[in-house]
Amino acid sequence: MMAKIDVTNLNLYYGKSKVLNNINMIFTEKSVTALIGPSGCGKTSFLRTLNRLNDTVPDTRVQGKIKLDGLDIYKDMDEIRLRKKVGMVFQKPNPFPMSIYDNVAYGPKIHGIKNKKTLDYIVEKSLYEAFLWDEVKDRLKKPALSLSGGQQQRLCIARALAVEPEVILMDEPTSALDPIATAKIEELILKLKHDYTVIMVTHSMQQAARISDFTGFFLLGNLIEYKETSKLFKNPEDDRTIGYINGIFG
Repeated sequence: MMAKIDVTNLNLYYGKSKVLNNINMIFTEKSVTALIGPSGCGKTSFLRTLNRLNDTVPDTRVQGKIKLDGLDIYKDMDEIRLRKKVGMVFQKPNPFPMSIYDNVAYGPKIHGIKNKKTLDYIVEKSLYEAFLWDEVKDRLKKPALSLSGGQQQRLCIARALAVEPEVILMDEPTSALDPIATAKIEELILKLKHDYTVIMVTHSMQQAARISDFTGFFLLGNLIEYKETSKLFKNPEDDRTIGYINGIFG
C-alpha cells in the first residue's frame, strides 16, 4: 500500500510546553486510522498538525517533517493548497449559518467555481457521498441549522468532500451524536475509505475496533504503539497499551 502521509520525528510546542514528542507515523492510502488515548494526550494536537491548523495558535513551533505524497507540507505548499487536499471534520457539527446548498457549495466557490450547473453537480455528489442526499434533496434552500445533529455532521462531511480532498481528518466526529447517528457516520467512514485516506481521533476503543484498519495509541504526547487495529487490540506489546485497553487508566 502506498504511503499517503509520512510523519518523521515530529515535535510540537505551544510556547514552552512540549505537546508532542518525536512522533513517527506512516498513513497508507485509502485506509482508516484511529488515534486513541486519554484526554489531553496530544491526539487532537497531532491531527491539527496534519493540515496546519496549529499555525493559528500563537507561539506554536513544529519540528520534524510531515510529507503528503512526498511533499513537505510546511515547505512545499501553502495552507490553502494543503487544506484543499486535507479536509477536516470537527467534534461538534459546525455548519455555516446558511442554506444546506450553500454550505456544500462554499468551498468550491472559494476555489473559483462559479458555474451553477457545476456547483449543482458538486452539491448533489457530495451530499450523496455523505449519505445525506435523499434526506435533504427537497429542502436544499432550508437553513443547515434546521437539520438534526447527525445530519449536520454528515453535512459537514459533505462540505469537506466538496473540494475533492484526498485525506479527511476527523476529530471525534461522533462524540456529540446519539447511537443511531453514530452508526450512520461509522457506515459512512467505512465507505469513504474506498476513495479517501481517513484519520480520526476517537475516545471509543469499540469504535476504533469496528471501523479502523490501523490504530495509534497516544499517551502524554508520545506515540506508544501503532499497528494494524486487530493486532493492537489482540496483542498489544507495551504495558501502557495493555493498561489503557483494559481500562486500568484513561
